[in-house]
Amino acid sequence: MTGLEPSGDEAREELRRELLLPEYNQENPVLRFLDWLSRWLDEGLRRAGETDPLVAAAAMVVLVALALALLWLLSRARGDRGRRTAGEGVLDDVRATADELRAAAEAALAEGRLPEAFADAFRALAVRQVERGRLADLPGLTAREIATTLADDHPGREAALRRAASGFDEVVYGERSLPEDRVREVLALDGDLAGVR
Repeated sequence: MTGLEPSGDEAREELRRELLLPEYNQENPVLRFLDWLSRWLDEGLRRAGETDPLVAAAAMVVLVALALALLWLLSRARGDRGRRTAGEGVLDDVRATADELRAAAEAALAEGRLPEAFADAFRALAVRQVERGRLADLPGLTAREIATTLADDHPGREAALRRAASGFDEVVYGERSLPEDRVREVLALDGDLAGVR
């Protein structure tokens, strides 16, 4: 390179030499890990060949048992996550009638179990609307979707339905407790919507 301002060809050549330096050409981390794992396994197999066959067999059994236990734990974790996702709908896994849910809500309210009372009251409202054909019983239906659907059929009750849906989310997913009057509001709303033809 001549002078302080190299020509285009000189700059390209200098850049090429710079990029050929080893620090720019390290393997990616996945390849380095795989290389390390391969060396570790090779070393383990070499050492296993030098040990007593019974000890090597016992070590293999232990490793297989550990691998199976890890796979079992991973499958359980994946299954639990799938169940939580599938069970997020308001009506998922609900087998009770609207009247049964309302009775459960009133009993929980009388016993001071406000979160349970609120959740059962909202579910009673939703199930009653399913029973009357005003709401489709779709898997994964959220409280907000229920409120939106019912608000279309019950003009003038949109705010109360949104407030009830918001309360359901707070109680069930936010694990909060709401005051007794909020539970009574949902029970009253259920009664109002039940009387609408």
